Amino acid sequence: MEKKSKKKDKKDILNSKKGLRNKETNIISYCFMSIFAIIMVYLVIFNEFLAKDILNNPYNSLVDTQEDNVIRGDILASDGTVLATTQVDSEGNQTRVYPLGSVFSHVVGFNNNGRSGLELSENYYLLSKADNVLSQISDDIDGEMYEGDDVYTTLSVTLQKAAYEALGTNKGAVIAMDPTTGKILCMVSYPSYDPNDAVDDYSTWLTYDSDDSVLLNRATQGLYPPGSTFKILTLLAYMEQNSDYEDFTFNCSGSVSISGGTKINCASNTVHGYETLVTAFANSCNSAFATIGVSLTRAEYISLVSRFLFNQSLEVDFTYNESSFSLTTDSSISAVEETAIGQGQTMISPLHNLMIASSVANDGVMLKPYLVDKVVDSNGNTVISYDSEELGIMMSEKQAEYITTCMKQVCKTGTGSAFRNYGVSVAGKTGSAQYGDGSNYHSWFVGFAPADNPKIAICVILEGGFTGVSSAQYVARAVLDAYFGY
Repeated sequence: MEKKSKKKDKKDILNSKKGLRNKETNIISYCFMSIFAIIMVYLVIFNEFLAKDILNNPYNSLVDTQEDNVIRGDILASDGTVLATTQVDSEGNQTRVYPLGSVFSHVVGFNNNGRSGLELSENYYLLSKADNVLSQISDDIDGEMYEGDDVYTTLSVTLQKAAYEALGTNKGAVIAMDPTTGKILCMVSYPSYDPNDAVDDYSTWLTYDSDDSVLLNRATQGLYPPGSTFKILTLLAYMEQNSDYEDFTFNCSGSVSISGGTKINCASNTVHGYETLVTAFANSCNSAFATIGVSLTRAEYISLVSRFLFNQSLEVDFTYNESSFSLTTDSSISAVEETAIGQGQTMISPLHNLMIASSVANDGVMLKPYLVDKVVDSNGNTVISYDSEELGIMMSEKQAEYITTCMKQVCKTGTGSAFRNYGVSVAGKTGSAQYGDGSNYHSWFVGFAPADNPKIAICVILEGGFTGVSSAQYVARAVLDAYFGY
């Protein structure tokens, strides 16, 4: 019995040790399984959510190493015209080529000595392929070259060329979009550069003064006083605060002096005489709109401007600068007068100004502007496609309709003389924005056409000192001529 008991004790001890070893083995197995699961989850999260931002980061030097194993994908216009491609010689050396050169310089960007434009924002897809991340890792290990995805843009070659030629050698920008979808149709900035020369000339471009910078995309990064184009928002503010806005009348004597404020002159001291709200807008009457501005409840005015995304993100997927608005409830009467007519401290980009005009064209709904229509892999399969995205309802349909009426009048009888008797009805707003000592001005035009069924919205800025064209509206007309086939 004692021997059996000892055997049983030994057996229990052995089983206990065996169970302990099994338990330890299981724990180790579970740990490795957990680590493997974590790695797999991380790879999925990285591939789906983080990889694009990391690969698009211009400070990520590892991208250059990855690019050695990739034939970078093409960037194409909406009709399939190649805007950027990679040529590979017999020895495997790659050269990034831009067939249309400076015409698409700022919007497409470059991929030599850094990246800009779509070459930067779409870097993730241009360096990606359809296979999963594990397959890509395998190819990297094997040293196999693979073709990146192709990026199809929303850009029209016809409109881009028309805008580039119309802008000429004048500093400024042209940007147009479909106000019903948000698709950007053209984006031109001058001074420009030839991206094919970036490999040799980039360091020289960096030495240019900010005023002459060829690297600044004035369409999205340029900030200017809005001038009379800001009267669109002042008009809307008056409409929201006065239900009887259609009964507005004003007698313009060429200038106005409001107690506690500054004397405001109409352009060239023009005496507009008796005006309704529509004709005051069409005439771009500074006297009337300075008076309107002072009459507004400031807190509500400021709230409206904030609603239109001043001092905040525009939520677009490319490089831009935020517009600024500094009016407060404590600002002086002079500041209110100047702000109401688009002077003062307000600064806006052409992109943002286009978004405001487009929200009028789109029955009050502001859409997110976008440049990429779809991404296609080397097998011709669509990797991702993009569609319209609402940023907010900025005004009611009734308000948008009334503002459209005012903008149509600008082009019929007001300051928009470039569109008198034009082939289609155009709704627009001109602007002359003083800067510096006030003796110089930038020329603006924002608008859309056809006015009653908008298909294209456009914004043009000509920086002071422009030549060869009388104002921004004539640059806009050249682009609309190309769009409508005139």
